[in-house]
Amino acid sequence: MTKFSLIEKYFKGQKEIGYPNYLILDKSFDLSKINAKNKQTPTVKIEKKVEVSQTVPEKVTPTTAVKIEHTFQIEQSATQEKQVDKREKLIELYERCKNCSACSLSKTRKKFVFGAGTVFTDVLAIGEAPGEREDIEGLPFVGAAGQLLTKMLAAINLQRNEIFIANVLKCRPPQNRKPNGQEIAACIPMLKRQIEIINPKAILLLGGTAANALLQNDKSVGALRGIVHYYENIPVVVSYHPSALLRDASWKKYAWEDLQKFERLLKELRNAQ
Repeated sequence: MTKFSLIEKYFKGQKEIGYPNYLILDKSFDLSKINAKNKQTPTVKIEKKVEVSQTVPEKVTPTTAVKIEHTFQIEQSATQEKQVDKREKLIELYERCKNCSACSLSKTRKKFVFGAGTVFTDVLAIGEAPGEREDIEGLPFVGAAGQLLTKMLAAINLQRNEIFIANVLKCRPPQNRKPNGQEIAACIPMLKRQIEIINPKAILLLGGTAANALLQNDKSVGALRGIVHYYENIPVVVSYHPSALLRDASWKKYAWEDLQKFERLLKELRNAQ
């Protein structure tokens, strides 16, 4: 079983019962159409074969088989409802916050950059703030730094569509300046709610702004990297922001060490499940 086989099985099941597979903030996404379709979708019973483990008696009566199948279907249904609920909660958060005017950046932004990826993931990557390209497209990490991030993730066998990517700030600071305290304070509750909904196994913090905002300190990336931190009992690894790596290539060797550490951590967490 591959590491994302459970997610693949879920999407297959979702397709069978009429739920679409889409990414948050996909350009074709229409919440009203999704809700309308879901209301009209009839309930379809999903039949799956159940393999009986060695702990079950060799002689399985028809009654026992029915009980096993019934239990499996109940557990499967509960899991699907929980996953669908996560998706709906994230969409609800987006709808509530997309017109945010809590700070002055709402007056200068082109687009609100909520985040992108899948809610059905155990990995969350968090950066600083949208840049010029992100502000235009409404998606995080789509410029030169985003291309580098894609390569960094691929190096540890992670694809962008298999995780969720967000920033501390959802709006671009003018001229890509560093976010100030007021702007971070206005946006951090939204980020914390995203983390709460997605509930990842591990978080990768990219850059000092993300690390300081979430871990509530003022230490440099150099002082924070190399060890595992925790946010609400979720393991956190800190590394350099891809933009910093583009400015100073000498930091790439340290970023690679951090990525390897994150990969080992994630493997341990998944194996422990």
